Amino acid sequence: MTRVSGDWLTRDSTQAVMAMLTEAGHAAHAVGGCVRNALLGAPVTDVDIATDARPERVTELAQAAGLKPVPTGIDHGTVTVVAAGEGFEVTTYRADVETDGRRAVVRFSTDMVEDARRRDFTMNALYAAPDGSVTDPLGGLPDLHARRVRFIEDATRRIREDYLRILRFFRFSAWYGDPDNGWDAEALAAIAENLAGIATLSRERVGQEVLKLMAAPDPAPALAVMAQTGALAATLPGAVPDPLGPLVAIEAQLGLSPDGLRRLAVTGFEDAKALRLSKAQAKRLDRLRDLTGSPQDLPEIAWRHGPATARDTAALRAASLGQWPDPDTEARIARGAQAKFPVTARDLMPDYEGAALGRRLQELEADWIASGMTRTRAQLLAAKG
Repeated sequence: MTRVSGDWLTRDSTQAVMAMLTEAGHAAHAVGGCVRNALLGAPVTDVDIATDARPERVTELAQAAGLKPVPTGIDHGTVTVVAAGEGFEVTTYRADVETDGRRAVVRFSTDMVEDARRRDFTMNALYAAPDGSVTDPLGGLPDLHARRVRFIEDATRRIREDYLRILRFFRFSAWYGDPDNGWDAEALAAIAENLAGIATLSRERVGQEVLKLMAAPDPAPALAVMAQTGALAATLPGAVPDPLGPLVAIEAQLGLSPDGLRRLAVTGFEDAKALRLSKAQAKRLDRLRDLTGSPQDLPEIAWRHGPATARDTAALRAASLGQWPDPDTEARIARGAQAKFPVTARDLMPDYEGAALGRRLQELEADWIASGMTRTRAQLLAAKG
């Protein structure tokens, strides 16, 4: 019998939510990502619970147990139960009645196997009882141990239930798959045949999925296969996968954490609006793309935009050229980040004012930058305008 363990399962809040169900004669199983991650030794962040109790019964039992039920998705069988300040999504076993590629109409069920069959990948259809014993109704454990991402039963049917599963396949492959074990041929064929479905998805969902994929430890193999199937062009028009692998290696050399936007920038993708990125995300993506191709030196970028942006730019430039960053990269960035332009507007008054004052400040700033940020206030003010 396979078992999972960990504080996520044994802590009082998790056990209290599961006990409110089991003590009333209902099933209660942690399901999905928490079980998958625990078996892989990966961090567990959210605990979802599946049960044969209907939503109204879950609400009733939570209230009786002194817990707080929140009807976050009643139509789809989900009640968020809050215990000790922690939210648990408790969802009734379900089966799909109708799907349109974006959303599903469901009926409630009392059968775990029916519930498992509507999920996306076999490694996500694993259920853990309160004592940690794992139930594997669809043969997901061998796939998980082999780090093989495989659709449940018919890949085409799973994709047509929700076309976002095309992108989820590549995201899960990047996070949990093993490229050395090869790729599921049935899945890739089904993806290639259903690429048109990507255009029907909301841009927000696509954007969120892309950033999750790009934040994987090494998304380069997944992006390369996306390009081969046509999924990359359908999702990120104009993007190319080639610079991503070098960027991942350069990030490691520079001590940079994985960053979805930095990695998106290196692919050459330009249409931030197509992913419905936030204003801050879109601004950063545009800045990274512009700085990568700009003539500004790293010290100037560090001075204007901060050392983090300068490091991003150094990594992107090196990856785009297929080169390692210069050994003195960090020293140059530090020099720029610590520099302070020594002239202020007050220094130029009353000889300059208005627009002329602004122009003169810009001229002196350019001279200072051209000097390697070494010219002093006295040297700059002595220069004739």
